[in-house]
Amino acid sequence: MRHGMIGVVGPCSSGKSTLVRALRARGYAAKEIRQEHSAAPTMWQRLARPERLIYLDVDPFVAAQREGLTEPPSWWADERDFRLAHARAHCDLYVDTTALTPEEILARVVGFLEGVEREA
Repeated sequence: MRHGMIGVVGPCSSGKSTLVRALRARGYAAKEIRQEHSAAPTMWQRLARPERLIYLDVDPFVAAQREGLTEPPSWWADERDFRLAHARAHCDLYVDTTALTPEEILARVVGFLEGVEREA
């Protein structure tokens, strides 16, 4: 495959680690970027220098359910509004994972990457 590093970023419980494992299993160089824990909004660029950036999003209440919580912690709003805003604005592909299975997420991302590869 011609792709360089594929960075995967997004809020807690959006499916980042699951997607990265699946991409690696298919031969992609992929890295989970834990931007949601960094106070520097551009840290994703400095840590991974991805060729393509995939942003996974999720409804905060669904994320809370995935974490076994009854409601989202208040700090998650800061995570989305400040820590992830730059990455979201610069992503190559945005996927809302709220109502998707891991297999559906993977299919969308691989379809995008294959399309980019065909265009190159």
